[in-house]
Amino acid sequence: MGRPMAARLVAAGHRVVVYDARPEAVAAAVALGALGAQSVKEVGDRADTVLASLPTPAVSEQVATGPDGVIGGSRITHYIDLSTVGSNVAEHNHGLFAARSIAAFDAPVSGGVAGAEKGTLAVMVSGPRSEFDTVAPALEAIGRPIFVGEKPGAAQTMKLMNNLVAATTLAVTAEVMVMGVKAGLEPQAILDVLNAGSGGTHASRDKFPRAVLPRTFDYGFATGLMVKDVRLYLREAAMLETPTPIADAVGALWEQTMAAQGADSDFTSVVKPYEDAAGVIVEGTGG
Repeated sequence: MGRPMAARLVAAGHRVVVYDARPEAVAAAVALGALGAQSVKEVGDRADTVLASLPTPAVSEQVATGPDGVIGGSRITHYIDLSTVGSNVAEHNHGLFAARSIAAFDAPVSGGVAGAEKGTLAVMVSGPRSEFDTVAPALEAIGRPIFVGEKPGAAQTMKLMNNLVAATTLAVTAEVMVMGVKAGLEPQAILDVLNAGSGGTHASRDKFPRAVLPRTFDYGFATGLMVKDVRLYLREAAMLETPTPIADAVGALWEQTMAAQGADSDFTSVVKPYEDAAGVIVEGTGG
């Protein structure tokens, strides 16, 4: 996600300084016109607005407010976390940034690698409304920012809700596709009917045609990240004391998928345990 977002920022005319733990990722961004940095803190020394796209809550916390985090930068005035980390981490980081007079925003994104490349990501934003206009141009370069509230962590909660729905629709589409194939229906015909009727979802319109039917399983989002997001949703729901019967079942399914396919597998691999159990393969060439 980071490389295409950096490319969009460069193309929009922003001066972009990048750092990644992987030197090859920095080199790829530099080749697109960004400037390379040698550490997280150096980014905070060289940029007013820092955007972070990170895989886990622990990494997000370390990069943002850890001993060598961007919070110690001499230039940073605004921090935008594009990661999905949950409201607890967001609230923790927000408080530490506020103590340094740094405006912090949660801005998790939805739309995948394709959305990042096209600049069409949905960007859920929470933080100080008075500072939103300052960071809006950067967010508009990567997608459509939607301000959801000033409460720290509000955008994180919204993202977890979004991803629980996405996790559920992908899983249930996998379930019905396998059932249909086992019954003798053609996969493309199943998708055509779903998409023409009330059963159509992003999974049936995009994920299955692009990554499952051709058996490429390369949509661009890891099973382990989906498991992380569902776990965070369940944790937040528990704190809010809201019922989660569907999320519990979906969470168990994704845990099983990760155990069988591995955390690094593409999340469209959720169809494979269904296929193994039913003894069928969902594949096709489109139509």
